[in-house]
Amino acid sequence: MNGLNFSTVLATQGAAEVAVTGPLLILAVGIAIVIGMIVALRVNAFLALITAALVVSLLAPGEFSVKISRVAAEFGTMAGKIGLVIAFAAIIGRCLIDSGAADRVVRLFVGLLGEKRCAVSLMSSGFVLSVPVFFDTVFYLLLPLARSMHRRTGRSYLLLILAMGAGASITHSLVPPTPGPLLIAGTLGIDLGMMILVGLLCAAPTAFVIYFVVGWLARRIDIPMRPLEGTGPEPEPLPDEQLPALLPSILPIVLPVVLISMHTIVVSTLAKGADETGMIRRIGTVTAVLGNANLAMLLSAAIALYVLWSQRRPTREQFARTVESSLMSGGVIILITSAGGAFGAMLQQARVAEAIQQLVAGDSTAALGGIKVLFMAFFIATLLKFAQGSSTVSMIATSGMLAGMIASPQALGYHPAYLAAAIGFGAQCGNWMNDSGFWIFAKMGGLTEIETLKTWTVTVSSMAVIGLFITALFARVLPLI
Repeated sequence: MNGLNFSTVLATQGAAEVAVTGPLLILAVGIAIVIGMIVALRVNAFLALITAALVVSLLAPGEFSVKISRVAAEFGTMAGKIGLVIAFAAIIGRCLIDSGAADRVVRLFVGLLGEKRCAVSLMSSGFVLSVPVFFDTVFYLLLPLARSMHRRTGRSYLLLILAMGAGASITHSLVPPTPGPLLIAGTLGIDLGMMILVGLLCAAPTAFVIYFVVGWLARRIDIPMRPLEGTGPEPEPLPDEQLPALLPSILPIVLPVVLISMHTIVVSTLAKGADETGMIRRIGTVTAVLGNANLAMLLSAAIALYVLWSQRRPTREQFARTVESSLMSGGVIILITSAGGAFGAMLQQARVAEAIQQLVAGDSTAALGGIKVLFMAFFIATLLKFAQGSSTVSMIATSGMLAGMIASPQALGYHPAYLAAAIGFGAQCGNWMNDSGFWIFAKMGGLTEIETLKTWTVTVSSMAVIGLFITALFARVLPLI
C-alpha cells in the first residue's frame, strides 16, 4: 500500500478502530526503522532518524506533494531552536577540560566536603559539570580523579565511580543545555528557564537519595580498581598553581543558568500581574535579551575561550583547532537531535498522539491530565530506551508522541516541565549493553559486563524510578500553574 492510499484510508474511514490502529501501525513502522537501523545495521543515528521521519511522513495524512518537504522544514525548525545552544555548549565543555577549569570545580567540592566525603565531592562535580558538558566527557574527566582518590584514601572504588557517574547522568537527562532536555523543552513548548529550574528541582533530591543506594551497592559488591587496558602509567592531577582561579572556572557554568533563569522569573512575575510600577516590565526588556539562551551561551563560550587562552596560551593554530574540533562534535549532536525533532513532528502528522490518547482515555476527546500521564511518559521512554539504547532518541520520540496530547498546563494539572522530567528519567531507565554509556562505564571503569549490569544498570535504573516518584510528588504539591 503506497503512502497516498494509506492517507486516503485514514482520511475517509471514520471507524474508531481504524483511527487507532492506522497511526499505531505507522508508529510501529517508524520505531522499527529506528531500532533496526541503529541496533541491527549499526547505521548512524542521524540517518536512522531522518529515514524514519521520511517514511512516517509518506504514510501520514496530508498532501502527497509536501510529504518530503515538510520533513526538511521540521528539521530546519528544530535546528534553529537548538543548534546555537548545542554548538556553544560543545565549545564550553572542551574549554573547561583543556584549561583545567573543570578540574578546579572538582577540587572546590573536595575542599568544601573534605576527602572523607570524596564520593559526595565526585557526585557533586558530575552533577554540576554535566549541565554544559556531555556525560562521556565528564566521565573521562573525573575518572582519573576517582582513581587517584581511591589510592590516596582507600575508599571503595566502586562507590566513587558509581557516585560520579550517577551525578553526571541525572543532570544530563534533565537540565539544558544538554541536547535531550533541550529538545524535550522545544517539543513540548516549555520555557527554557522553567525547564532548568524544574530539572534542578527534581534532580537534586534524586541525587541525594541515589547516593545512599550507591553506598548500599558498594558495601555488598567488592570490585577492586584494576589497571586499564592499553594505557600507560596513570598521570597525576595537575598541581593547583597550574589551574585557573575558581571564579573564571565556574562562571561559564553558572552564567547561562543565572541569566536564563532570571528572565524566567521576570516573565512569571509579569504573568501574575505583580507589576504595579512597571519596573519589572522594564527589567523584562533587558532580561529578554540577556536571558535569551543563545546570547547567554555565547557569553559563556566567550568566557570559557578566554580562560583557555589565558591559562594555556595556545598558538592561533592550536586555538582554532580546539574550536573546530569541539564544533565538529557538536555538529553531530545537532544533526541527530534535529532529525529526531523531524521524526517526532512526523509522528504528530500521523496522528499518533490522538491514537494513544484514545487507548489511554477511552472515547474521551479531552486532553490527558493528571499524574497518570507522568507514569505513561516514563513507561514509553523506558521502553524505547531499553529497545534501542539511546537516551536522546528515547526522549525525542516520547516527547514527539506526547506533544499533541497536552492541551494546556491546566489540563495536566501541573507544569509541562514535570512531564519533561518524567521523560528524562524514563530515558535513563534500562541502561544495558545497547547503550554507549554502559560501555563507557565498563571499559573506562575496568569492570566486566556482568559487574556493570549488577552495578551501573541497577544504579541508573533505580535513579530513574526514584526520580519519577519525586517528580510526581513535586507535580502534586508544587504544580507551578
